[in-house]
Amino acid sequence: MRILIWHVHGSWATAFLQGGHDYLLPVTPDRGPDGLGRARTWDWPPSAVEVPAERLREEPVDLVVLQRPHEVELAARWLGRRPGVDVPAVYLEHNTPDGDVPCTRHPMADQDRIPIVHVTGYNELIWDSGRTPTYVVEHGIPDPGRRYSGEVARAAVAVNDPVRRSRHVGTDLVRAVAAEHGVDVFGMRVCGLDGGPGDGMDLRTYEDLPQHELHAELPRRRLYLHTPRWTSLGLSLLEAMALGMPVVAVGSTAAPYAVPPEAGAVVTRPAELVAEVRRLLDDPGLAHERGAAAREHVLARHGLARFLADWDALLHDVVG
Repeated sequence: MRILIWHVHGSWATAFLQGGHDYLLPVTPDRGPDGLGRARTWDWPPSAVEVPAERLREEPVDLVVLQRPHEVELAARWLGRRPGVDVPAVYLEHNTPDGDVPCTRHPMADQDRIPIVHVTGYNELIWDSGRTPTYVVEHGIPDPGRRYSGEVARAAVAVNDPVRRSRHVGTDLVRAVAAEHGVDVFGMRVCGLDGGPGDGMDLRTYEDLPQHELHAELPRRRLYLHTPRWTSLGLSLLEAMALGMPVVAVGSTAAPYAVPPEAGAVVTRPAELVAEVRRLLDDPGLAHERGAAAREHVLARHGLARFLADWDALLHDVVG
């Protein structure tokens, strides 16, 4: 199958592109948001091929994976074929809604030409999709291997844009933990999170590491701290678990279903979050035990084979 898909979510695409299809990635001269092409910091297979936007009309396409509302019009213009009418399409929803939750209408609600695919059951539950057909394909990740040492007695956080996204991703909770314990934050646009010297926090930031460096650095920390209040289930959480890291997580969105009790702690009170971090920092043996359970669980539930098989079944259902 030849699948047109935009480079929107690099970590998710890294798993999706491991399937047995040909993947066409639009590229524009400026490599802007609509034409990023291949990733620079993830390892993508040769079957993921860049195609200049102006050449897409010449390309046979069996299915379009849409991820942003404006891609419906963009695909029609660049392909000369309308998604859901002239070429089969699905709309992949990565995120929880930002509007009047839980009454937010999905941009693809109340039509039957383009089904919506959610990355968690929680997303499907919260979005109002009207009569539009919906599917759920839970996240899958390539196995990064067990790399956990926990030698650095600090908590690790991986998050993008924590200053702007603020309470959505629990930036205040990261700071609350850092007021008591050491926290290392990895991601895009994390510089300035600590507020500078004299702020009373033990917080360090590491800006935009390539995935292979991130996977080397995260498991050196004693535990993974997952603080989002309102977002889709972060792939960084699943990757940390696959690396063998124990988890302390905020118990909202889909996190309670991703982290079993033997793999760590899922709590809703900020004070409990701080206390559970302290518990793992003080007990390396418990941290190793929970990290092993986290890895076993995530590979069983979010392994790449299951993810790709679910997507193949869905794609063949849509294409026919």
